[in-house]
Amino acid sequence: MKFSLSWLRAHLDTDGSLTEITDKLTSIGLELEGVENPADALRPFRVAKVIEAGPHPNADKLQLLKVDDGSDEPWQVVCGAPNARKDMVGVFGPPGTYIPGSDFTLKPAKIRDVESFGMMCSARELELGEDHDGIIELPSDAPVGTSYADYAQLDDPVIDVSITPNRQDCMGVRGIARDLAAAGLGTLKPMNLATIARNGAGPDIAIDDQEGCPAFYGCTVSGVTNGASPDWMQARLKSAGQKPISALVDITNYVTLDQGRPLHVYDVAKLNGGLVARKAQAGEKLVALNDKEYILDETMTVIADQAGAHGIGGIMGGATNGTDENTTDVLIECAYFDAAHIARTGQKLMLTSDARQRFERGVDPAFLEEGIAIATKLVQELCGGTASEITRAGEAPTDQRTIAYDPRQCASLGGLDVAPDRQKAILEALGFVIDGNWQVTVPTWRRDVAGWQDLVEEVIRMEGLDNVPSTPLPRAPGVAKPTASPEQMSERKARRAAAARGLNEVVNWSFISEKEAAPFGGGTWSLANPISEDLKVMRPSLLPGLIAAAQRNAARGASSIRLFEVGRRYLETSEHPTIGLVLAGENHTRSWQAGGATKFDAYDAKAEVLAILAAAGAPTDKLMDFGEAGDHYHPGQSGTFRLGPKKILAAYGVLHPSTTKAMGFKGTAVAAEIFLDAIPLKKKSGHMRDAFAPPALQAVTRDFAFIVDAELPAGDLVRAVKGADKKLITDARIFDLFEGPSVGEGKKSLAVEVTLQPIDTTLTEEDLKALSDKVVTNAAKLGAELRG
Repeated sequence: MKFSLSWLRAHLDTDGSLTEITDKLTSIGLELEGVENPADALRPFRVAKVIEAGPHPNADKLQLLKVDDGSDEPWQVVCGAPNARKDMVGVFGPPGTYIPGSDFTLKPAKIRDVESFGMMCSARELELGEDHDGIIELPSDAPVGTSYADYAQLDDPVIDVSITPNRQDCMGVRGIARDLAAAGLGTLKPMNLATIARNGAGPDIAIDDQEGCPAFYGCTVSGVTNGASPDWMQARLKSAGQKPISALVDITNYVTLDQGRPLHVYDVAKLNGGLVARKAQAGEKLVALNDKEYILDETMTVIADQAGAHGIGGIMGGATNGTDENTTDVLIECAYFDAAHIARTGQKLMLTSDARQRFERGVDPAFLEEGIAIATKLVQELCGGTASEITRAGEAPTDQRTIAYDPRQCASLGGLDVAPDRQKAILEALGFVIDGNWQVTVPTWRRDVAGWQDLVEEVIRMEGLDNVPSTPLPRAPGVAKPTASPEQMSERKARRAAAARGLNEVVNWSFISEKEAAPFGGGTWSLANPISEDLKVMRPSLLPGLIAAAQRNAARGASSIRLFEVGRRYLETSEHPTIGLVLAGENHTRSWQAGGATKFDAYDAKAEVLAILAAAGAPTDKLMDFGEAGDHYHPGQSGTFRLGPKKILAAYGVLHPSTTKAMGFKGTAVAAEIFLDAIPLKKKSGHMRDAFAPPALQAVTRDFAFIVDAELPAGDLVRAVKGADKKLITDARIFDLFEGPSVGEGKKSLAVEVTLQPIDTTLTEEDLKALSDKVVTNAAKLGAELRG
């Protein structure tokens, strides 16, 4: 939320400097986003006087000026403004000055063969208004050579703070001023609500949707003249990023930002009968103030007359009943809308506004009378007119909570011992009412305060979190005992292994869009109140987030992308701890040794998966390698590691082109997912590991070459060979693959190196032959023949 320093001082009587104010804002939980001073962009512009004005020799609509800005010599300026004349005082930008309204930097230039240096500026070029018919005219006594920003007293810094969703009371400048006053940085000024003379009956107002709109207040002001709002209001709205439109519209926007109380103003001439807050009809259409048409349903609250809906209650008004320069009679709406209804409607319509931001956080339900009074007074002061009585339909939920509080709870929970009198002063400055028994009544604008813990938080943040002493937690004597479970240790080791292998860890949202979930089977669970439609579905896979992260890296020029994430997948039964990884781009860059760059392939993902599984404690020597990891992988370029046909530990491979295309990723990507909850883990034994005892006898290796069917997985042959003697055979690996006419059509030759580890005695030739026969016999069960 943005506001100017002068706007804040209109509510806060303080001598604090800008730095003191911004530091205090952050310390009390209103985090400072930044400070900008619009005057800084205008400091290079100077007050200047036109000392000569004559026709341009080559253009009828241009003039040739001599401009004195206090420099040693006057500037020659070609100007097309109709009001430029001799002895006129205006605003001059010398060469090298940046023009914010036109987004360019002035340079010496030839205009119709005549040199021009600098520019006499209009209000639009300095972003001071929309007037572009002529250059700015200043009083004749304006001091020539003075910085225009200093002369016009434009030095009014704009403060930008981040308001957390629970601080609905600070969605207006007055609420922020109240917080600063409670923190000791000044005094909150009284509101001084003037009495309004009212004549005549109020407008016809009713409520048919008590749940969505519990209270609806309104009054009319007749005989108004709608024009431009005053400079002070326009300046405040501009500081908040709002564009001034007209006095009547600016008043509603101003009260929204100033008091955190959204309002709406209708042109009475454009209404057909009285107004009613009702449910929308299914399929009812409305063109909003943003000129977009919205299709409503029966869950949404609208403000309507006999002709139809004129506004989406609490979010945005309609385009058909807005005020304009011909408006003479207005109806001011000040209503209270239910926060949950507002949030659901805004999400369905994908429509946000300043009003929605405040209503869905919860505006003060007791501020209806004050809100409509403030708006009515501003309308009369700026536009004239006679106000009617107020029509009050419904009743806002103004019941106040009372909390039993013990001042000692501040020290016990917050760790800071604050005197009871000081605590009382803080809470009362924030609007709480405290009786003699420390029964604390919560103000209506603080719906976030529900228990005594919240009161402690209020006291601590006003005293300053920096004042809370650092107190170490007590530690039991002796050697600390490990507390991590086997599952946590396995996950920790897997994460370290992935990082050690050169993968970069990322952390993504657990929520994705329905479009992103679709290639992975769709999401089972959806959020009832998502941050946005793009973060609605609980992810069924970690890969969508990883692919999106890879795309962002690729878009920024990363040539080799190696990412992994440790997180949870959310399936129908439960959530599952998982490690996901994505490899994209170049595996090896080009070099004089290797030649051209090489891309990642499925085998690279397979190698990463095996290494991480081994680190996590999976029995990698017993894993079975199955093909086809799923529809989101490329056919023939993917696989799964399993312990038996049904227990899948990991899936890996090249992602299907349709998957990467759906994710918006350009190029080929290799991915994998390791399912940590499927890894069988050893239970804690409670004692130290056995001492390392290397074998006393040297290992022996023997090589075998088998001719097998071309479709036989090499892993099946390795497992068969290992099964020949599980005690003596400690390892087996494929070291050669040959295919050709000499081994037969539909056949291939696989060479296996077998490692034998003698236990008690050295193996004799007879032992080796008997073991070799077992290897050949086991391989033959798969149709393998020993190659001669």
